[in-house]
Amino acid sequence: MLINYKNLPFNPTLRERARYLRNNMTFSEVLLWKELYRKKFLDLNFDRQKIIGNYIVDFYCPDIGMVVEVDGDSHDFKEKYDTKRHNYLESLGLIVIHLDDKEIKKDISWPLPLLHAETIKRIKSLGVTTPES
Repeated sequence: MLINYKNLPFNPTLRERARYLRNNMTFSEVLLWKELYRKKFLDLNFDRQKIIGNYIVDFYCPDIGMVVEVDGDSHDFKEKYDTKRHNYLESLGLIVIHLDDKEIKKDISWPLPLLHAETIKRIKSLGVTTPES
C-alpha cells in the first residue's frame, strides 16, 4: 500500500545533511537530475535528496512512491546497511530502483530505458495515468 507523501516518516535532524547533499551532488546524480527535474521524465515530479525516515534518498517521485538510488563507490562495503535501508523503504510501500554510478557516467542514455520500464510498471500497478502511460 502506497503511503501518502505527506505522511512519510521524517527525521528533522537530517535537514542540514540533505541540504548539503543537494548542493554537492555527484556527477552521476547531476546527469540524472537533468533528466528528471521539471517533470521532464514522463511528466512526473521528482525531489532530490529527500528525507524518508532516518535515510536520505537520492531521488524521490511522490506521484508514484518511487525512490531512485545512484549506487557508486559510497555503497562499497555497505551491503548490510543498504539492504536494511532498501527493505525499510519497501516496507513503506515505496519501490526502489538502483542505478549504477559508472554506467550513468559512461552513457546517461543507458539507465533511462530501465528507469522508464520500471516507472511504467509502477504506474500501471497503481492505476495512475500520465501522458505517456
